Amino acid sequence: MEKYDVAVIGTGPAGISAAITLKIRNKSVILIGPAKGSEKISRAAEILNYPGLPAVSGRALADALTGHLAAMDIPVTQKRVSAVYAMGDYFGIQADTDMIEARAVILATGVAGGNALPGEAELLGRGVSYCATCDASLYRGQSVAVIGYNEEAAGEAEFLSEVVSDVTYYPMSKYAPDERENLRVLREVPTAVSRGDDGAVKVVTAGGEREYRCVFILRNAVAADRLVPGLKTDGAHVAVDLNMKTNLAGLFACGDIAGRPYQYIKAAGQGNVAALSAVEYLDSKNKDKR
Repeated sequence: MEKYDVAVIGTGPAGISAAITLKIRNKSVILIGPAKGSEKISRAAEILNYPGLPAVSGRALADALTGHLAAMDIPVTQKRVSAVYAMGDYFGIQADTDMIEARAVILATGVAGGNALPGEAELLGRGVSYCATCDASLYRGQSVAVIGYNEEAAGEAEFLSEVVSDVTYYPMSKYAPDERENLRVLREVPTAVSRGDDGAVKVVTAGGEREYRCVFILRNAVAADRLVPGLKTDGAHVAVDLNMKTNLAGLFACGDIAGRPYQYIKAAGQGNVAALSAVEYLDSKNKDKR
């Protein structure tokens, strides 16, 4: 199992800022997220309020942020985090099929796009999964569905089709996989998931109900309260204090996930604060052991 002082989840301005500060403070850090950084930034035509970079394009700012990571030799681990477990003195992070251990965690994942489907929370781990690479082998030779919200989800559906008997893909974005013998794209909008017969799970659409052994719901980010059991939230956001501390010791949150305003400069500043708070937390734990 990989072990670090701090795991930073998210590669937008908040996560990158936190990782840079942690590296400067000599903490071992793993940064988890897309290597290209925030797609939200990249799509911005022009950003006017980022100090020192007047009228910068989103693509240029994204390149500057990822370039800073490269200059400081901070690698990005492109894995999908499906769960974070507080284990007392450390956190266990499920990232694809790997488990990563960190003494502290900083959530910088942004606000999860799309509300949870009715029935989703109740069936999570009971026929609903957020990680295709983690759970594909459990459904070898069986029928599954993917509700995909991004380009990566389309790729995971293709991977699933190599393991399971057949995949039905429900595209919730412009991206969809190429159809093949055991992979079909069904352009209906899921409105709920529900329990079926003998442990199966149903996807409910305006066109009817269809049963599968598992339904993989693949979004850009998992809602914080489902990602971290026991985490206190405030609506769609994580509840934090001014030091970016959550209700769980050693867990911090920053950027959009910590609340409005959704501004890049605010996110970067909070990332710095979260990192300094994590450093203070780790140093206090080290003193307690002496």
